[in-house]
Amino acid sequence: MSSIKLSELSIFLVEPSATQRKIIVSHLKKAGVYNIEGFASGSDALKTIRQYPPDLVISALHLPDMTADKLILLTRDIKSETQVHFMLISSETRFTQLDDVKQAGIVAILPKPFDHNDLKKALETTIDFMEPDELQLDHYDVSELRVLVVDDSSTARNHISRVLNNLGIEKIIKAIDGVSAVNIVKENNFELIITDLNMPNMDGKQLVEYIRNDLNNTITPIIMVTSDNDEGRLDEVRQAGVTDICDKPFEPESIRRLLTQVFSN
Repeated sequence: MSSIKLSELSIFLVEPSATQRKIIVSHLKKAGVYNIEGFASGSDALKTIRQYPPDLVISALHLPDMTADKLILLTRDIKSETQVHFMLISSETRFTQLDDVKQAGIVAILPKPFDHNDLKKALETTIDFMEPDELQLDHYDVSELRVLVVDDSSTARNHISRVLNNLGIEKIIKAIDGVSAVNIVKENNFELIITDLNMPNMDGKQLVEYIRNDLNNTITPIIMVTSDNDEGRLDEVRQAGVTDICDKPFEPESIRRLLTQVFSN
C-alpha cells in the first residue's frame, strides 16, 4: 500500500484551451487532487518546471509552441531530484501521431472526452511509478534476474529500465536494435528479454525468430513492448514465438502482473 495520497500530488496541466483546462481541473479535484497549476504553452510550463518540478505533467498533444513529446524530452533534460511523470489527454487516435509520445514513456493516454474512472486509475498509476512495490517471485531472486532491453529509442530504453529498476530488477543490459541484441545474446544468458517491435536493421519479430530458430532457444521468456495495434502484424509476432505482448505505455502494475505470470509458468 502506497504512503502517497492523491491529495499530495503536484500536477502541472498544459492545455491551450481555457475551457478544457477548467474541465480537467474539475475532474482532478473530484478525484481528490488539489495542487494543480495550469499553463497554456509548453515554454510557460518549462519555466516553472525548472524551478519547481511537479510529480505529474498532464498535457495536450499539440501545444502552441511544441508537441507533447518535445515537452517530455525537454523536461527530462532538466536536472532535478524530482522525477517528473507525464500523462497525455488527446482526441488523437492515429498511431503515427501518438507513437513518439508513447516511445517517450508516459503514465497513460486518455481520450477527449475521458471517463473519470480512467483518470483516477491513471493518477493511481502515477503513484505506483513514484513508490512502486518490488516484484515478488516464488522461485527467483528478482535482484539476480538478468534482463536484456532492446529498443532503438534511448528514451524508451531508459524508461523501461527505470520501471524494471523500481521493481527490484538490477541486472539490465541495453541494445539499440535487433542486430546488437543478437550479438549480446550470443555471448550472454538472460532470464528475460524485453524488445520493441519496430526497429531498424532487425525488428522485434526477426529478433524473436532468430532467438527461437537460429539459436534454438525456446525457453527464455521474450516480451514484446509495442504501441502497434495492427492485429495482423501482432499475430505474426505471436506465431514467431514471443511469450507475451505488452502495450505502451509500460506501466509498473501491468508489467508486475505480466512478469509474475511469466515466471510462474
